[in-house]
Amino acid sequence: MKAWFSALAAVAVLVPLSAQARPYTPAMTCNATAATVARQGAIVLDTGPHTYDRYVRDRSFCEITEYVRPEWVRTADNPQCFIGYTCTEQSPFWR
Repeated sequence: MKAWFSALAAVAVLVPLSAQARPYTPAMTCNATAATVARQGAIVLDTGPHTYDRYVRDRSFCEITEYVRPEWVRTADNPQCFIGYTCTEQSPFWR
């Protein structure tokens, strides 16, 4: 019985962590969105009702085999706001 309560307590602690909402860029200003990426270094942002991606401050947040690609998203005050980068396997030199 004690093990069951321990398992229940562990689930109760973990469930709220997985249910956290991601920042929604269309409701944020361009400066606030870019500052969030810069402050966090790497963060997943919702860019629309059914779209999201992981954005990074610089290449240090990518895998060793990845490159950075500049990204612009829609924000409340700017339809094309530069907020940072995404990591991609495709080299910018082979396009």
